[in-house]
Amino acid sequence: MKLSKVVQGWARLLLLLPTLTFFGCASQPDSVATRTPEQSVQEQKAAQSAALQAAREHTPTLKRKVAIGRVTNETIHGRSLLRDDAGNPLGKQVADMLSQKLVESGQFLVIERPDIDRLEAEANRTGSEFNTVGVDTLIIGSLVEFGRNTTGTKGFWSKSKKQTANATVAFRLVDSSNGVAYFSASGSGEASTETGEVAFVGSTASYDGSLNDAAIDAAISDVVDDIIQNLSDRPWHTEFLSAGPDGIFISGGKSQGIKPGMRLKVETLGKIVKSSQTGFNIRLPGKQVASIKVVSNFGDNETNEGSMVTIESGGISGYAISELRIVEHD
Repeated sequence: MKLSKVVQGWARLLLLLPTLTFFGCASQPDSVATRTPEQSVQEQKAAQSAALQAAREHTPTLKRKVAIGRVTNETIHGRSLLRDDAGNPLGKQVADMLSQKLVESGQFLVIERPDIDRLEAEANRTGSEFNTVGVDTLIIGSLVEFGRNTTGTKGFWSKSKKQTANATVAFRLVDSSNGVAYFSASGSGEASTETGEVAFVGSTASYDGSLNDAAIDAAISDVVDDIIQNLSDRPWHTEFLSAGPDGIFISGGKSQGIKPGMRLKVETLGKIVKSSQTGFNIRLPGKQVASIKVVSNFGDNETNEGSMVTIESGGISGYAISELRIVEHD
């Protein structure tokens, strides 16, 4: 009799299992919708690069020279007593990501500053002369906020876990001629991943370190367009290399967006006066003395490129080439 009751009890439990499984599944939250882009990241970058190249063919971009200076990690994440600011990887990571995006934009000559000592030492080893180049703008910034958060839910036979990383970066654009910060901006980004199990079937939620990189990259992407726009709005100029019987040559060539057929203006350098109101030296506007046309380019990279030009109107005789500068044509 007792054995029969035990058998009946097990039979009832087996009948209830589908119901229990149903309620266990009911507590599992809806899975995160994942949308796979029609094109891979590599294909998207290739398409963007082709579009930029096509745009330059019609309207060449005169590239500004920029350098990324001090970029620090101002959060407690990634710090330790055995690591100083110079060895902090997050600050370097932010600088490298920003530098990559500026280079990929095709609108700037990005000059290395953080590793300038190593570059100079390497040039000395090879017997080369290291030529330090001045820039129009220095970019300074920091990682100002960074954090991770883990949340989860549990049902009868189910559980889920969501990991989220958040980052905020801040940058300033500094005029290298006077040290004045003329623009500042910040950007924020978030990256997350979610895993779950139902009836012991599913993925496990281990620590995902790639979320840190994705959140920082998203934060930089959030602000990089504003940086690019403001850098592009700054005046572009170049100088004469030589003017004589052999021809007239200017600094900058194909890498800087200077192409045959392009027209540029020649202006005198205005007088420099000191403002009693701000205390800064101010260069007064110069006057246009000539219009030039690019005939050809020479050189194979941005460090040794130049262009040959001809005078279309006006003239530069009577002026030392150091007293003149070349700017964009209206």
